[in-house]
Amino acid sequence: MAVEEIKWHSLESHETLRKLSSTRDGLTSDDADKRLAFYGSNTLKEKGGRSFWTILIDQFHNMLVLILLASAIIAVLVGEIENGALIIAIVILNAIFGFIQDYKAERNIQELKNLSKPKALVIRDGTALEIKSDNIVPGDILVLEEGDSIQADGRIIESVNLRVDESSLTGESVPVDKIIQTLPKDTGLPERLNMAYRGTNVVMGRGRILVTSSGMRTELGLIAQTLQEVGGDKTPFQKQMDVLGTKIGYAIILISAIVGTIILLSTDTKPLDVLLIAIALGVAAIPEGLPAVITLALALGSKRMYRKHALLRKLPVAESLGSVDVICTDKTGTLTENQMTVRHLYFDGKVYEVTGGGIETDGEFLLDGKQADPREVEALLRAGHLNNNSRIVDGRYTGDPTEVALLISAQKAGIEPAHERVDEIAFSSARKMMTTVHKIQGGIVTYTKGAPEVIIERCDKILEDGREAEFTPQMKSEVLGINEKFASEALRVIGFAQKTGWETHETKMTFIGLQGMIDPPRAEVKQAILDCRTAGIRVVMITGDNKITAQAVAQEIGLGTVALEGKELDRMSEGELDEAVKHTAIFARVSPQHKLAILQTLKAQGHVVAMTGDGVNDAPAIAAADVGISMGIRGSEVAKQTSDIVLLDDNFATIRDAIVEGRRVFDNVRKFINYLFPCNFAEVLIVLIAALPFIVGKPEIILTAVQLLWINLVTDGLPALALGSDPAAPGILKRAPRKKTEGVINKEMTRMIAFMGTAMALIILAMFYLYDPINNFAKAQTIAFTAIVVFKLVRVYNIRSSEGLSILSNIWVFLAVGSSIILQIAVLYTPLAATFKVVPLDATDWVNIVYGMVLLGVTTTIFDRYNRKI
Repeated sequence: MAVEEIKWHSLESHETLRKLSSTRDGLTSDDADKRLAFYGSNTLKEKGGRSFWTILIDQFHNMLVLILLASAIIAVLVGEIENGALIIAIVILNAIFGFIQDYKAERNIQELKNLSKPKALVIRDGTALEIKSDNIVPGDILVLEEGDSIQADGRIIESVNLRVDESSLTGESVPVDKIIQTLPKDTGLPERLNMAYRGTNVVMGRGRILVTSSGMRTELGLIAQTLQEVGGDKTPFQKQMDVLGTKIGYAIILISAIVGTIILLSTDTKPLDVLLIAIALGVAAIPEGLPAVITLALALGSKRMYRKHALLRKLPVAESLGSVDVICTDKTGTLTENQMTVRHLYFDGKVYEVTGGGIETDGEFLLDGKQADPREVEALLRAGHLNNNSRIVDGRYTGDPTEVALLISAQKAGIEPAHERVDEIAFSSARKMMTTVHKIQGGIVTYTKGAPEVIIERCDKILEDGREAEFTPQMKSEVLGINEKFASEALRVIGFAQKTGWETHETKMTFIGLQGMIDPPRAEVKQAILDCRTAGIRVVMITGDNKITAQAVAQEIGLGTVALEGKELDRMSEGELDEAVKHTAIFARVSPQHKLAILQTLKAQGHVVAMTGDGVNDAPAIAAADVGISMGIRGSEVAKQTSDIVLLDDNFATIRDAIVEGRRVFDNVRKFINYLFPCNFAEVLIVLIAALPFIVGKPEIILTAVQLLWINLVTDGLPALALGSDPAAPGILKRAPRKKTEGVINKEMTRMIAFMGTAMALIILAMFYLYDPINNFAKAQTIAFTAIVVFKLVRVYNIRSSEGLSILSNIWVFLAVGSSIILQIAVLYTPLAATFKVVPLDATDWVNIVYGMVLLGVTTTIFDRYNRKI
């Protein structure tokens, strides 16, 4: 019987294991490999991902190109073989360039999709192992913890306060408590409390499931035929470009029709040649490569970000980064090293120092500078070891850095207890505590850890000389004073308590002591914050840590010390909160609800906000941010899948680097438009003005269809690809963020496009008529034809120079422009000249082209300065 047909929820867990030929120690590696070959990858079929042939065929899904090809074929059939064949050849070459652009962009997108796939913790060969979710198979044991996104369907075989959000599957907004007991066969999907399903999220507790279905056999696979992990939604920027491209396309088609009509009526050109010229003008002038260039620029930018440890899950966000003007960041692991090390202990009225750093288990315990016996603090260290969900997987520590530090501090004392855990109350940001229940020497002991002030408040006894004593208000005040002293030294402090029995958790407990740990600021963060400030980006720290610790870290990294706590925000009116958010650099002891409120206030003030987060409760704020950022190392799967960007190194400096890349992407797209649009506008004006009767004398066909298509081929293909890989402009972080409402073509650029296009057209027309086309038409036409190519290619360097980029700062641009010039020279000085109806140019002709180029450069520079002022 196929595994999908079994009512797994109606079977006992041991029977489920038997039917799937698995054990609580999981599958063997060999068995898992065989099952993967049999069941296939644990993936959902995706829509999209164009094939090689689809991309190639798409190059001809353009009405103008198809009409042009048909017209060229007609030209061949009526005897104009050379002209028609050359047009066909150029169209095919242009399609090849377009194919290269699209194919490269598609490959980059697919690579980004593969990078963004989540991982899962499974039990194989009796050992916890992290694998790619694609490799999960029926029979695997999945280990689930708070914040995990469940990657396959399965039967619950272990549940410790396990609660799952199944709203994405069932529509039920309230998280569901999971059980291990069997249920009747006719139990509906929403009531199958002993099952877990792909696409749902663990919001509390921990557990294990036996995978029963993977891939398209999961419930999600049955109801969803597509799953796009890398975003397909278009940003306003992309939509604007689509609309702009469409409008320009329609306008140029209309102009081409007008030009064709004028030529037909005012010259004796054959109707077929007129059609070819009109269509070629449309093909050359319409920016059909713009969508591919945008996609390619975004994809290349995303790959560069990945190399700098920022993984974009949604491609269009690369452009959105350029508008970010506020970064709301966590403290631990993002601004700091995220390698907590216990430095001080407070136990039985004494303060101990712990030596050794990082994940090293070698260290000493010192009291008043002298070595102390670790057994003196064993009760405190044992509490930190037992009340702990961190573990060692594949020889490395995994889990929350705070818990890893507690585990290591116990290991330094040689404590390796193996007491059975029988119950647990998971940590809650509202309670600020976590409790575990253990069988110890035939009895039951509960351990609770959490924020010291919360733990102290719930204790009525304290351990003194190994015995319980009354925890008086005076003693509580003394312990709180030690807590503040630790915190003022930038230590994160955890309080511990215990209780015999488990009838009434977390009240009337016995206080054990404090462990103070440090997570030093990252060395590169101070400079990164300074860079952001220079770039007009405000940095705000939002942390669950206490105010004193947060201020100590903030002061060290240059963030300031103006701080507010969550409880202070609770007492504020909407207006007071609005004012506080404007001036506060640090928000301490905040809940996820506070985080969301701060974000919404900033957005209401008109800011473009990037928000970091790692926990399942951070998901609403990450999703609501303009740019949601999750942590790749310590982040939950829920946070990762909600975010736009995953920081693979959890480092704040990586956010700065990603913003640089985002601005670079936008700049490169804008450069391409600034290069392409004025030049295409000039081509249209040149052909239109020359064809108008009574404007410049006898109407002329200044450029043939073949010449127009050639210009499009050599100037719009390789240079466009190369511009997409341009480096960031010097000082890119010294300018203010782009306004959210500012389009890629602003008023300043619109004026420049109009002026540049007009100036180029007039200068080239002047050169054409100065060469006396009535008596020397071939030379005049060649001058105009070559000047357009040269002016367009030089325009590439004019644009790059205005941003401070040197000639050799991008070798691909240098090679692209050089290749285009060589191709143009080949047309002029080889037998191709006869085919293109041009003549060789002498030195004087080239000097005249240079004069025209200088004149264009001078007038454009003067206008550019004027344009920037207005």
